[in-house]
Amino acid sequence: MKDRYLTDIERDVLEYIKKFATDELKPLAREIDMNEKIPESIIQRMRDLGFFSIYIPEKYGGNGLSFSLLVRAIEELSKACASTALVLDGALTLFAEPILMFGSEYLKQKYLTRIAGGAVGGLAITEPGAGSDAAGIQTRAEKRGDRFILNGDKIFITNGRISEFFIVDAVTEPGKGSKGITTFVVDANTPGLSISRDIHKIGIRGSSTVELVFSDVEVPEENVVGEVNKGFKVVMETLDAGRIGIAAQAIGIAQGALDEAIEYIKQRKQFGREISNFQGIQFMIADMATKIEAARAITYEAAALWQEHENTIKLSSMAKLFASDVAMSVTVDALQLFGGYGYTVDFDAERHMRDAKITQIYEGTNQIQRLVIARELLK
Repeated sequence: MKDRYLTDIERDVLEYIKKFATDELKPLAREIDMNEKIPESIIQRMRDLGFFSIYIPEKYGGNGLSFSLLVRAIEELSKACASTALVLDGALTLFAEPILMFGSEYLKQKYLTRIAGGAVGGLAITEPGAGSDAAGIQTRAEKRGDRFILNGDKIFITNGRISEFFIVDAVTEPGKGSKGITTFVVDANTPGLSISRDIHKIGIRGSSTVELVFSDVEVPEENVVGEVNKGFKVVMETLDAGRIGIAAQAIGIAQGALDEAIEYIKQRKQFGREISNFQGIQFMIADMATKIEAARAITYEAAALWQEHENTIKLSSMAKLFASDVAMSVTVDALQLFGGYGYTVDFDAERHMRDAKITQIYEGTNQIQRLVIARELLK
């Protein structure tokens, strides 16, 4: 079926992204999971194929293609390896997007050109004591002359060891809550910024997740994203885009699990025939596919609205909430279809289930998404 949200050129680009995901990435997915690391050769291959440039405007060295295409790219990569998809997702929806929306021309020229060339960026908001409560951060940024001095800790930072720079939130006016927060770009090699530990996870194991420590980190005032004390808005709008990206990731994980389960049930025989002939099995895959298509419809519409700069607060939260719940449901059922083999590492069903779980948690837990949706409905 023709994708009505994409141009002909974007459909062609998506085809070679699919080919890379199927032919080059998927065969390495289990190794990536077991080794807890994405080979540099894979990231370099993504650079060579121009994946990082697709969403960056031509003015900054990119191809200027749509957010809808980026969402499809994340979905296709996630079918093969959700950890690798996060490299692109983090660089574009979590780092490039806030600079596109709020950054000065100086920041756009300095950082978007590097992203277009294949540099990886990350988002550093979450702290040990501030997760869902993004306004409760404790990291401080004190103004000294033409610089800010940052001190504090950030945790669960995706792409931590491979990022060259981070979007960082810090308190610039204590006591004002969300009205006293400023957003910065901080280069990873800035003196005083260090990784205190790697965080090992049950899923998306190939994605580097770290804890960052800021100890008298000097950031020039021109690295402020948006305005001083108005960083909370930057982060909230960044998360709107990020949630659409996570919804796409969830859909990709679910679709990958379903595809593999269908292939398996068409081969597995019990009682003298393939188990795909049993009505109970057919009902399961019908329900799984229907849920995925429903999640895809919401997510694609959210991406299209975002591309048009429409208000997507409600729809992006709905997409993330629904798609991640679908991913968890579908991957559990997919594992069931493999029977005892699903509970082993001989097949990827268990990996998909482990990868799916995080989509219900990061970019705002699904409990928080329900609060956001209800708040928008009750306005």
